[in-house]
Amino acid sequence: MDIRLAQTKDVEQLIKMRWDFTVEYDESKKEESYEGFRDECQTFLDDALNSSQWFVWVAEENEKIVSHIYVELIQKVPRPGKTTHPFAYMTNVYTVPEYRNKGIGSHVLSSVNKWVKENNFEFVIVWPSEDSFNYYKKNGFVHFNEPMEYFPH
Repeated sequence: MDIRLAQTKDVEQLIKMRWDFTVEYDESKKEESYEGFRDECQTFLDDALNSSQWFVWVAEENEKIVSHIYVELIQKVPRPGKTTHPFAYMTNVYTVPEYRNKGIGSHVLSSVNKWVKENNFEFVIVWPSEDSFNYYKKNGFVHFNEPMEYFPH
């Protein structure tokens, strides 16, 4: 199993995995246009993989991506008397069903955690689903009070 940062050659697999991830938890999305989604996701991934803001970690076996974690760096406003480091927002954490419960997702997350530490990011945030709460807990994450949200509707 190879754990690495995603590359341009991985975009098609990443698009399909995002689709599958969404449909797995909301089958009504099967009715949406895959081509429309594909075009939007292609643009996002092309931009993201060529930026210094997004990092997509993947687990690959025999040229097939079986797990991934997306990380967005958020720059903080500097504060006097304190060195400012970005924090990371982790999202789209997914392992294809037939590869689950084999430690692959934890191995990818461990690689991300090591990278976060090596790069002195201040912290990582993630909004876990109920199903994934224990996954994060066993990989060193702690529960924190929910952030406040504003919905401009």
